[in-house]
Amino acid sequence: MPAARMRWAVVGATSVALVATGCSSSSGGGGSSNSSATFSYQSSEPQNPLQPANANEVGGGRIIQNLFKGLIDYDPSNGEMRNQVADNIASSDAQTFNVTLKSGWTFHDGTPVTSKSFVDAWNWAANTKNNQINSSWFSDIEGYNDVHPSGAGAAPTKDTMSGLTVTDDTHFTIKLTSKVAYFPMKLGYIAFSPLPEGFFKDPDGYGQKPVGNGPYQFVSWDHNSQVVTKTFANYQGVDKPKNGGVVFKMYTTAEAAYADLQSNNLDVMDQVPPSALANYKSDLGDRAIDSPQGAIQNIGFTLYQPEWQGANTAKVRQGLSMAIDRPTITKTVLQGSRSPASAWTAEGVDGYKAGTCGDFCTFNADKAKQLITEGGGVPGNSIKITYNADGGHKEWVDAVCNSIRQATGVDCVGDPKTDFKTARAAITGHTINGMFRTGWVQDYPLNANFLADVYKTGAASNDFGYSSAQFDQLANQADQAASVQDSATGYQKAEAVLAQDFPAIPLWYYRTNSGYSTKVQNVKFDSFGNPAWTQVEVKG
Repeated sequence: MPAARMRWAVVGATSVALVATGCSSSSGGGGSSNSSATFSYQSSEPQNPLQPANANEVGGGRIIQNLFKGLIDYDPSNGEMRNQVADNIASSDAQTFNVTLKSGWTFHDGTPVTSKSFVDAWNWAANTKNNQINSSWFSDIEGYNDVHPSGAGAAPTKDTMSGLTVTDDTHFTIKLTSKVAYFPMKLGYIAFSPLPEGFFKDPDGYGQKPVGNGPYQFVSWDHNSQVVTKTFANYQGVDKPKNGGVVFKMYTTAEAAYADLQSNNLDVMDQVPPSALANYKSDLGDRAIDSPQGAIQNIGFTLYQPEWQGANTAKVRQGLSMAIDRPTITKTVLQGSRSPASAWTAEGVDGYKAGTCGDFCTFNADKAKQLITEGGGVPGNSIKITYNADGGHKEWVDAVCNSIRQATGVDCVGDPKTDFKTARAAITGHTINGMFRTGWVQDYPLNANFLADVYKTGAASNDFGYSSAQFDQLANQADQAASVQDSATGYQKAEAVLAQDFPAIPLWYYRTNSGYSTKVQNVKFDSFGNPAWTQVEVKG
């Protein structure tokens, strides 16, 4: 589909280019609403405690983004960056940022949100002692290496980053090690949320019963069943809730969630399962959702294992990619709801460049076999693709394996894990062999998010063990470019390195294929694949 047009959003004195991806919805009725009633949403059990810097998967991330609110977020109607706790973020050099906060924000426990709430939270999250999965998101900040030194077992030499300075309750300064023109765009990610003082006395306890400053307040967490939230009466954000809260319901299969949606036992879906793609629009009528999403589906490799190391093994990975008939799978199994990928960045994202993958993302059985042979063959001539069974992935994983088997003779089977949490634990814990399903939904709408935050050495979501000096160098150069557009262009050069190393196979670009019950209205999804949570109305 055509790339979305670019817009400019100004946060203080810093201009940032953003992609305004389309937002699709069906309002569904327009009747009266009950602002105190809750609605339910299809979710999955979080992998980790509900700490803002400890979630890089949607199960925990979507809950946390509703419990907490950072300096900025993105308007769901147009993708533009907008201020939330921040009143102003100003910079004259894209290296030092002066932050001014709005007054009146409080946490759910009534304590004020101050500059210290942000600075203390970021220092804690970055510190290697606290084992936060998103710690690398703070690596741009001066002094990060003091709190998070490289090297196995290295202990931090300081507890705070020198680049963070509190001026007073509503002013603080962020100094980066070098300029990053797009840095303000990153500040909408949940890792940059503030934390109340009580958190630091009991991080584990607060991870089970979080206290945030977002539109919704934590009520309860019945593990593997649901997380209940309610509207926070003193919420100061620009997106005041029009409902009474969100209940995040955990499902073991997408089919079960879809059945509940049809019977009005679930109000809003994440994604309908492949088995429902052919009929969900006729099933749901004007309550069906089909909208753009800045997301991509990939298959990753366990490059930390010896059998996948060495220059020639890249040919094996390239060959396996060429053995996948993307057009046929997206047309049949996925009912045309996805489009074949030709790059590692999603369509519609600023900096997206089609064709970066080259011929390696084009089905060619003969070339696939040739490359696999030249690379020394698939270890044991057999591979497994690990995936979460609760996400509606079985059909396409089986189809990918069938395509690989028929094209190359390599044995391929799916390796289902019970749920998303279990699959993520196996992937991040490096307890799987070969290949695994991995998707990426934008955290901010720039190609850097799909590249630096996934493929740089030591990045929070680099689950492959991939490390390339060439990629890292080009990514660092892109970060230091004079403008956001120059950074996007620089990251296109870094992305080209992935075509030669192939740490992951790009499969297809997502759309949001969802729906909602007859009990809610004004359900709109943004380019992040999320409903505009606070704008959902429960019919009264």
